[in-house]
Amino acid sequence: MAAQRDYYEVLGVARDADAKAIKDAFRDLALKYHPDRNKEAGAEERFKEIAEAYAILSDPTKRADYDARGFAGVAGFSREDLVGGIDFEDIFGGLNFGFGGGSPFESFFRRRPSGPARGADIEVEVTVPLERIVSGGEAQVRLKRPVTCPACHGTGESGGATPPKCEACHGSGRITHSRRDDKEHVLIQQITTCNACAGQGFTHVHPCPQCDGRGEIEQEESLTVKIPIGAEEGLALRIPGKGMPSPDTGGVAGDLFAVVRTQPDPRFERVGTDLLRQTTISVTDAVLGTSLTAPTLTGSVSVVVPPGTQPDAVLRLKQQGLPAFGEGPRGDMFLRIKVQVPQQLSTPERDLYEKLRALGTQLER
Repeated sequence: MAAQRDYYEVLGVARDADAKAIKDAFRDLALKYHPDRNKEAGAEERFKEIAEAYAILSDPTKRADYDARGFAGVAGFSREDLVGGIDFEDIFGGLNFGFGGGSPFESFFRRRPSGPARGADIEVEVTVPLERIVSGGEAQVRLKRPVTCPACHGTGESGGATPPKCEACHGSGRITHSRRDDKEHVLIQQITTCNACAGQGFTHVHPCPQCDGRGEIEQEESLTVKIPIGAEEGLALRIPGKGMPSPDTGGVAGDLFAVVRTQPDPRFERVGTDLLRQTTISVTDAVLGTSLTAPTLTGSVSVVVPPGTQPDAVLRLKQQGLPAFGEGPRGDMFLRIKVQVPQQLSTPERDLYEKLRALGTQLER
């Protein structure tokens, strides 16, 4: 299987290209490779690749996710889902290549593979502590979803028997009413959903008692997902086949996407791979300097606060943050210094501050 190409490379634009440059590049390439105009081998696949790249790069959110995490940042979207949001009329101005009304680009992407429909995907959130981001590990996800009834194997009929075809619609699920207009010499047909079987095409003789003829039951599951080292906020972990069941007999289930969320931590604030922490020191320590102990995710470290530290000064503790996704280099921890000014002073303290003020006045002279 050929490696997936970088979306910027596909459109031939720079990584800092603006929205207009991306739109213009897509329009030129789409006109060149659309299969209705280009009959060369590979043109159709090239066109799909171009449209997929434009769908990602023209959407600010998807583009930011792609820039941050590559293809993993936009996983879970099918090409049909991606191009569904493209306004072809805006881009091509109603261009139809002489094939009549409507856009050939839209009709091209309405094509769907034959066979049973795939089940819908499910998205759940899994909240993990910062320590799990550092070391990786497992997390439990609980969800409820409909599954094929084990008693009838999805047929809805007791014992798993095949339900008989509806006699009213002969299994089609539709009723066709026809009448001929002799004046206009046309045959008019009206197609409606079969009332006898509600469009299912079959009727139950002995409905399955476990699922009441629905063919599916709701099941609660507990799944284990593996949290990779350096998992980013919002990272979607795909679990194949654990989504919604197919609406059609014989169809495959969708997928489950577990979205990683960082558990709030009173000690730190997460910003990408960096951690932010705030600590408060006295005026004396800010003036004279001090040392303090700061907690980290792997223990604690000694921090030197230099003399003359100003309020809201930020001290950088290198490589005390989180590892980058894929076990990359660790981020830093940034310690913001707050200076506490005493609101009430004892008599000796006030005397000392008065002496400091008098000394400062003398030095100014």
